[in-house]
Amino acid sequence: MMKKICFIGLGIMGKPMAKNLIKAGYSLQVYDIVESAVKEVADAGAKGCSSIKEAVEGCDTIITMLPNSPHVKSVVLDEGGVAENAEKGALLIDMSSIAPSASKEIHDELAKKGIRMIDAPVSGGEPKAIDGSLAIMVGGEQKDFEEAKDLFNVMGSSAVLVGPIGSGNTCKLTNQIIVALNIAAVSEGLMLAKRAGADAEKVFNAIKGGLAGSTVMNAKAPMMLEGNFKPGFKIDLHIKDLTNALDTGHFTNTPLPLTAEVMQMMQVLKIDGEGQSDHSALMKYYEKLTGTEVRK
Repeated sequence: MMKKICFIGLGIMGKPMAKNLIKAGYSLQVYDIVESAVKEVADAGAKGCSSIKEAVEGCDTIITMLPNSPHVKSVVLDEGGVAENAEKGALLIDMSSIAPSASKEIHDELAKKGIRMIDAPVSGGEPKAIDGSLAIMVGGEQKDFEEAKDLFNVMGSSAVLVGPIGSGNTCKLTNQIIVALNIAAVSEGLMLAKRAGADAEKVFNAIKGGLAGSTVMNAKAPMMLEGNFKPGFKIDLHIKDLTNALDTGHFTNTPLPLTAEVMQMMQVLKIDGEGQSDHSALMKYYEKLTGTEVRK
């Protein structure tokens, strides 16, 4: 078991992930700009810290779970950050969902300081962060992946090394494209069912065991039918991921026409004040178009 782990970023996902590591017996030093989050995790058994410098002190492993590329760059590379204060030979596990190009840039800067890095974004949202069953997608060196595997086994139900640094985030963007398009397809299909006179809930129950069935449908269709859009994964965050996907598409000359279309739907919802709603609120886009509510 590793001696000490630094965990930076205690939001919707980071907080339960850190708590699961504490429950598994790991010694954590935690930091977040939100003091109440630090206190909550400290109350669960971690050492709460008031700076990045304090948080990384004596740690051979640093985990970051932050909103986007600029936040990770700031925490790692800015004055007073991880690069300046981590021990030589330490391993940074960035579990944020950021642009693959940003992962490579951060990795290259850390390498100059003798600090290793893997990118390991996750899928599963808050429920799977809480129960420790996240899917973890990893980019980096095999030996670093093996070193982190025990931690991944606590936080997730699967962890796959998919390629060199940046590949974890490339995999996550692939995941986010497929999830977004799936939610849009469920919304569009159920809206057609409703407006054609069928019972949308019964249609869902009839098709969920067939080829159209998916984890996404099983998780999101009931929320649509209940009109419950309490966030497990916010539209604002999905817009962030699709922005990174489209940017990566442009960089690699990869056309992403369906991704671009769903991005426009999400932007409409953001303008309507739904940015903090769950991404299942894509149904509200169709409700707005048709003037029809699918919910029961």
